[in-house]
Amino acid sequence: MDLASSVLVVIDMQHGFVREKSAHVVPIVTDLVRRWQEAGGATVFSRFINRPGSPYERLIRWTQLTDSPQIDIVDELAPYAARATAVVDKSAYTLFTPEGEAVIRDGGWRDLLICGLATESCVCKTAVDAFERDLTPWVLTDACGSHAGAEAHNAGLLVTKRFIGADQLITTADLPIRAVAPAA
Repeated sequence: MDLASSVLVVIDMQHGFVREKSAHVVPIVTDLVRRWQEAGGATVFSRFINRPGSPYERLIRWTQLTDSPQIDIVDELAPYAARATAVVDKSAYTLFTPEGEAVIRDGGWRDLLICGLATESCVCKTAVDAFERDLTPWVLTDACGSHAGAEAHNAGLLVTKRFIGADQLITTADLPIRAVAPAA
């Protein structure tokens, strides 16, 4: 994996998704993003915004994440989001909206290192969509979580592994780029 052809994709690390069962990933993702950006790696953040009349409202009866502060990137990551290549607002599970797809295409990235929230929905869907676009998704399992807890996170990893291959699920310690390996 080459740093120039790779991008760290930070999915939906927003106040409305960080709860007791997902808060443990905030320092992991923050450290990862800090090290990645220090190594000169490109970073793309996504931000979910629930629109009025959305399928989330109509079918799931989920009405959260409509405005600030719920939609805001968590405070620990806000400075890194400000330095990111892009912050893509989306009203779907996946990063691959027309805007997100253009950002990835224009960046020329082939490898997507994916972290964030929630493993069983937005992380999984983004990884599968990258796979189906002939890109190489890498899901950083220790830098993902679910506000629904460990059971949902583990289910998301199981489904993701079935969709994109077991070798595509790695940890931050497994990153093949020496410059962003965890400090000893």
